[in-house]
Amino acid sequence: MKISVLGCGRWGSFIAWYLNSIGNEVYSWGPEDGYSYQILKKTGRNEYVALDKKITLTCNLREAVEHADVIVISIGAQGLREFIPKILPYTREEQNFILCMKGIEVDTGKRLSEVMIESGVAYDHIAVWVGPGHIQSFVRGEPNCMVIDSANDKLKRKLADSFKSNLIRFYYGNDLIGTEIGAAAKNVMGIAAGALDAICPSLKGPLITRGAREVATLIKAMGGNELSAYGLAHLGDYETTLFSPYSHNRQYGENLAKGQRFEKLAEGVATSKAMRLLGKKYHVEMPITDAVYHACFGWGDDEKRCRDEIGKLFARKTKAEWD
Repeated sequence: MKISVLGCGRWGSFIAWYLNSIGNEVYSWGPEDGYSYQILKKTGRNEYVALDKKITLTCNLREAVEHADVIVISIGAQGLREFIPKILPYTREEQNFILCMKGIEVDTGKRLSEVMIESGVAYDHIAVWVGPGHIQSFVRGEPNCMVIDSANDKLKRKLADSFKSNLIRFYYGNDLIGTEIGAAAKNVMGIAAGALDAICPSLKGPLITRGAREVATLIKAMGGNELSAYGLAHLGDYETTLFSPYSHNRQYGENLAKGQRFEKLAEGVATSKAMRLLGKKYHVEMPITDAVYHACFGWGDDEKRCRDEIGKLFARKTKAEWD
């Protein structure tokens, strides 16, 4: 299969590495002035993977798009709407797109597949690839399970069957709303987990249960299947997001609670703002999401703010666990 991976950062470079390793003809694209592209161009590797010489590394967007039967997009979630018009002039009607990214558009609360559709991509040519796994573990040969979902049942089955290997076992998703919201929301819970690592690690157990329940309630209100919150896209990704030392979101939360800066991308920061918007739109109470939002965007001392938000959660009115 001819595949182009657009975005050669941490996850994009791994996706190119993986898809090449299972026998696909892969192009890896990045902007010429981008740090990730320049490192790969100069050295053939980054801190995560070494690109096989069979992979074509390019900064020519037209070349990358026209090469592919399947276009994988792995960029920052908030840049998707601006990015899609740049590639549409080079696309063909039969091409399929896979979103290997997790997030919700901040200004609109739209899922990323909705952003694609509004940008002019046919809904039945869009799939999402999410689930647990860290690059550092994958490149050591440690396997994991992931999910591919799409409104097009034939497409998601074809992709999952084509991409499976001894390293990644794929499942067919059956709830695009839940898959996308769950995958994005786990990054918010990752920030909360990091803050708890710094302040009160014993609360991470309750965070897992109450966090998943909060997200399930939102998914149901949006018209999805609330059980999706307990699947691979969300709860199944908690180990790699709430506990792993490799998790950017967990590390961001820990640094925040310690009053320290974290320089790398943590998608959960923007997602907390987007989820808060969705909670208001669908009239869903989301106390953990609100706490993360206030911790990330509030004023004053970071450590005190994180502790205050935990205190507010404990001060809430008592309720039934499964209310």
